[in-house]
Amino acid sequence: MGIEKNKEIVHRFYQALEEENCEAIADMCHEEFVFYNQIDTARPGAAGFIAAEKKHLDAFRGFRMRVKTIAEGDQVAAYVEFEGDQSREFYGVPARGARLGMSMFNLFTIADGKVIEKRAHYDRLDHIEQLSVGSDRLGYWG
Repeated sequence: MGIEKNKEIVHRFYQALEEENCEAIADMCHEEFVFYNQIDTARPGAAGFIAAEKKHLDAFRGFRMRVKTIAEGDQVAAYVEFEGDQSREFYGVPARGARLGMSMFNLFTIADGKVIEKRAHYDRLDHIEQLSVGSDRLGYWG
């Protein structure tokens, strides 16, 4: 599978996340899929990934993401900018409509035309701080 095709798979993956299309996400995951949350916490299977992501996405209704990718071989690096207004409790912080603007790095491995591994890295403490004390910044698309 070519590099451009692998990048296309990752972009479709994020499109399905934005659309909250769990069935499409599951279809894009290899049967041996593993999600590493914060680099080293393994969650095997598409269902584990979807359950983890749903908690995040449900807390920010109407969120938006921008994705930039680079690829080499069977791996695709994705830099994601995320922005949304908090609508539900998130890591113990009650919903009060605060805006969260954050970025994250994800490393995907593609096998047989599907995502077999996704590794994530982001600053959860920054997210909690933004939501707890508020933020004066306008966000990524301000």
